[in-house]
Order: sequence, then structure tokens, then C-alpha cells
Amino acid sequence: MSESPLPDSELRWFACHAKPRCEKKLANALRVDGLEHYLPLVDSVRQYGNRAKRFSKPLFPGYLFARLHPGLPLRTEQLAQLVRMLPVDDEARFLEQLDAIRRMIASGLTLTLQPMLKKGSHVRISGGPLWGLEGVVDNPVNPKGVIIAVDILQQGVHVTIPPEYLKVL
Repeated sequence: MSESPLPDSELRWFACHAKPRCEKKLANALRVDGLEHYLPLVDSVRQYGNRAKRFSKPLFPGYLFARLHPGLPLRTEQLAQLVRMLPVDDEARFLEQLDAIRRMIASGLTLTLQPMLKKGSHVRISGGPLWGLEGVVDNPVNPKGVIIAVDILQQGVHVTIPPEYLKVL
């Protein structure tokens, strides 16, 4: 993440919807301009015959998060990759969710993107590298994982957690 030259009070967080396969280009354009942003990337492996290619891909395809001045126009290089910007209403909650995503990526655990489920129990993780994070149980009958929500995208990230580490709130 980079620092912006504008005062913090004038900046707001946005979920930036990028054109297909342009998330990294948009992140680079924001970085070059010194604008604070976050593009969560996860490692992926793709098999090509007997060869394996390892690369990083966006956790949320088509999206990255940026802290921008709502009234200032973006440069042409940024607009070329941008479809739209979704403003974040509850920035404190959003920043907690971004911190949870950062911790999940840093944990090295396998992450999969899941649609946010409305059913299931709200839980807190009580052990392991993700201790203290809260989420929704993916299947109340057989709780093998937790979905951590990112409300602005109406999606969640699924991480497998031993059931003994889940505490119902």
C-alpha cells in the first residue's frame, strides 16, 4: 500500500471494479500515482500437461480496494482499467474485513471464494493462526469451515478450520 499526498480526512475507501484481467494493471497505476490501495492476491497452480505453472491471482476477481478523493478525477491510465467505483459506507467495518483478509492470506491456509451465505451460525475462531476472527459457519450440520465476509462485494472467503476452533457467538 502507498500513501496519498492528500489529507486523510478527504480520502474515502472504494471497491474498484476493474475490467476483466486488469486488476494488477490498475493496482500498478494507483501505485505509480502514490495512491493507497490493496489488491488481495492468492497463489494458484495450473497444470499444462506435465508442467505446473505457479502464479498469483486476485482473491476477488475484478476487484481491488483503493483510498481515493471522491471529487478528484482519475488519470487516463487508471480509467482505462476501471469499470466503476463502489463507495464504502462503513469504513471502520470495511477496514476490519480487509485486516481479516490480510491475516487469512498471510496464514498460508487454503482460501476459496464463496458467495456469502445467509444461513449458518455466527462464530469466532478460538485457536490457530486465525484466532479472534469472526465468520459464518459454511454448513451448520457439518461445520468444517468458516466464511469471512466482505460485505461491500456480497461475497465471502472460505477457510477450512477444525470444528474445535469454532465458538458460537
